[in-house]
Amino acid sequence: MSKFQTAIITALVALPLGVFAGGALKGHPNMQAANKALDVAWTKITAAQVANEFDLGGHAAKAKDAIKVAQDELKLAAETANEKKPTK
Repeated sequence: MSKFQTAIITALVALPLGVFAGGALKGHPNMQAANKALDVAWTKITAAQVANEFDLGGHAAKAKDAIKVAQDELKLAAETANEKKPTK
């Protein structure tokens, strides 16, 4: 498989995870900005994996796992904040 094919497949598989947290983060601009930064980090790590033919000793994959955890926590934080907002 060529590097280009690997890059395309990786990009499709590594669709920025933040897309799924978008609804919960609405109305929380700081958490949205943090989530966007995590999306960028995910994309850069994926690019590094492709450039190094995924030979990064598993550390890049662990970093991506940590990003997923961080994005999940942002979503939970936003949901908690939304539950505590007074209704009109």
